[in-house]
Amino acid sequence: MGDRRLGRAENAVVTRPRKRVAAYVIREVLVPELLVFDHVGRPEAGTQVPAGGVRPGEALEEAVLRELTEETGLFTASVVRQVALEDKPHPDTGQPRRTAFFHLRVPVGTAGAWIHTVRGEGADAGMTFACRFLTLPLEKPLADGQDAWLSHIEPHWATPRS
Repeated sequence: MGDRRLGRAENAVVTRPRKRVAAYVIREVLVPELLVFDHVGRPEAGTQVPAGGVRPGEALEEAVLRELTEETGLFTASVVRQVALEDKPHPDTGQPRRTAFFHLRVPVGTAGAWIHTVRGEGADAGMTFACRFLTLPLEKPLADGQDAWLSHIEPHWATPRS
């Protein structure tokens, strides 16, 4: 008689993680600041950094710039470098995700706060985001622990945990 656990392992479905990117957009004024946004009308979504899926055949750097533009309307950012690669399931669905976090820079003259409504036909189309820069280090963590890799840019940018 065989081991039943082997049968289950043979039938296991392997799901590839969804490829994603996330943007740590830094503005250096008197102190370094991080671009974040909140969903207008959906406070339960929490404060976030621009992030989203990578399209088939799209390079990660292209994807992070596209997501930044779609979610904030900014066109003036430049990629500095990839900071981290995180394997973490989606907080609501549990589906596997692999997110590449990038450090980006914007000019000092970039506005400090604005409202942006997403255009196009994607899942975010029609959503309105309240964008703003927050001084680093952040006073409290971002939604889904998105701030976890800030210390890989500058160690003193680590968000204090309670």
